Amino acid sequence: MSWKDVSFVLKSKKRRELLLLLEIPKTPTQISKYMKASLPNISLKLSDFIEMELVECINPKDVKGRIYRLTDKGKEVVKKIKEMESDKR
Repeated sequence: MSWKDVSFVLKSKKRRELLLLLEIPKTPTQISKYMKASLPNISLKLSDFIEMELVECINPKDVKGRIYRLTDKGKEVVKKIKEMESDKR
């Protein structure tokens, strides 16, 4: 994990919300409904996270119903964000 990754996520409330949502694996449709965001918008954010190795698809061969989860690196970023937010003095 790098601070660059943490900073990238924290620059956008939607990115932060999405990454925290993926503590429990979800499909893009589930994420879209929960966040009240368009599916293309969610797909773009997921692509960014995949490129940064924060998120992975656990069933990439499926055309529909792909499920995404945090990688170990993604879990570290989420942990760091939660630490930072709980340490508001």
